[in-house]
Amino acid sequence: MPSFDIISEFDMHEAKNAVDQASKEVDTRFDFKGTDSSFELKDDKLIMISESVFQLQQMFSIICTKLSRRGINIACMEVGDAKGSGKLMRQEITLKQGLDSALAKKIVKLIKDKKLKVQAAIQGDKVRVTGKKRDDLQEVIQMLREEQEQLEMPLQYDNFRD
Repeated sequence: MPSFDIISEFDMHEAKNAVDQASKEVDTRFDFKGTDSSFELKDDKLIMISESVFQLQQMFSIICTKLSRRGINIACMEVGDAKGSGKLMRQEITLKQGLDSALAKKIVKLIKDKKLKVQAAIQGDKVRVTGKKRDDLQEVIQMLREEQEQLEMPLQYDNFRD
């Protein structure tokens, strides 16, 4: 029976490379000379540190460009508020991976509402879709691509088996 998995992941190594490139750009840009501006990547948290909110906005623009060039969809970022401590401002960005239960339920509901001849089941942080025909599965993928804005997370379709 044909099946595939719906996942939401990105390559963490590519994210690290994007952060390294953004750090180099901040170090060489004239408007950041003499500031203690930097990026830190710890697990799934990206921390931007600078002297002003304006500089944090500029750094955010740089990191968005670098991530998108590396093939990472910026919709997986959850941006926190800028917080000041003394002379420096810091802003935390969470890089989200995996489907949380609410989003997985929403995907299953979308598939069931279309009344296609497929079954969708939540398995941890992914959704497995099975059906009798390959065409039905491809129809599900097409439908989810059209509904991408409503789902607020980038989706990938993995492990397609006949």
